[in-house]
Amino acid sequence: MAFAGVLGLPAAAQAQSFGLCERSQAVSAADQDLILRFTALVVRELEASGAGTALVSRAGTDLSRFGLRYSHAGMALKDNPAGAWSVRQLYYVCDESRPRLFDQGLAAFLLAGRSAGTHVVSIVTLPASARAAEQQLHDRVRDAPTALSLLSPRYSANAYAFGLTYQNCNQWIAEMMAAAWDPSFAVPELSATGYNREHAQRWLRSAGYAPTDIQVGSHGLMFIGQWIPLLHMDDHPLEDLYALRLRVSLPGALEAFLQQQVPAAQRVELCLRDRQVVVHRGWSPLGEDCRPVDAQDEVRTLD
Repeated sequence: MAFAGVLGLPAAAQAQSFGLCERSQAVSAADQDLILRFTALVVRELEASGAGTALVSRAGTDLSRFGLRYSHAGMALKDNPAGAWSVRQLYYVCDESRPRLFDQGLAAFLLAGRSAGTHVVSIVTLPASARAAEQQLHDRVRDAPTALSLLSPRYSANAYAFGLTYQNCNQWIAEMMAAAWDPSFAVPELSATGYNREHAQRWLRSAGYAPTDIQVGSHGLMFIGQWIPLLHMDDHPLEDLYALRLRVSLPGALEAFLQQQVPAAQRVELCLRDRQVVVHRGWSPLGEDCRPVDAQDEVRTLD
């Protein structure tokens, strides 16, 4: 049974929630074919990693003014009941005005990530030497009770990473990592109340998790942000607001934490622009506008 079915999310609400209350855009047959070809290359990389679980990140919300490329992350599972490599993630469901967890096929996940004429995805997997850590992460993400215990009923796209008032999609992933690797998860004393967000955030702090530090740079932007739906400022520390900074969980912070926990973690970026795909491996950033940055980058044309 698909995860969405377990949680009772209607199909119509899933469709609406592919963006943060953005209206779905019509996709031509040619664009669908292109995305399916691109998805096949992404699957090739996932399969080649030898892993069964991967952190996948895509563009979506335009964060380029802050120098950020990726805005949304989920966990791709090879054995996902919804289909191989479907992405388990948090989305805000517009019709219900609440966050939900559900699975999304990889092609649809990538299709929702078009930004400035490109589709770009980053994949982080753990090596064979860290299979125990990967299995722990896999098991927690697959476990519906654990996943739901770490889901906040209140969503904010810019939720403070160490606050309990709100949660964004990437913060849920960070807290699932905590559930996977925090030794206290299995402590008998927690059996009565269950592992919760407070436990997860306590471990994340102790493990050195560093959320993305967004320098807003303008009192005007900070003020305007209070009136934008799904953005909130009341959960952020006053000292951060005075300093015009927001500490938020974004894909870059999740990737850095994975590499911190497992230094041998592997990363690959794939970028589709027009009909050209660039595959860039390693922890250095892919070039702007899908440009190769070194001789090892693979360039393909989708005919």
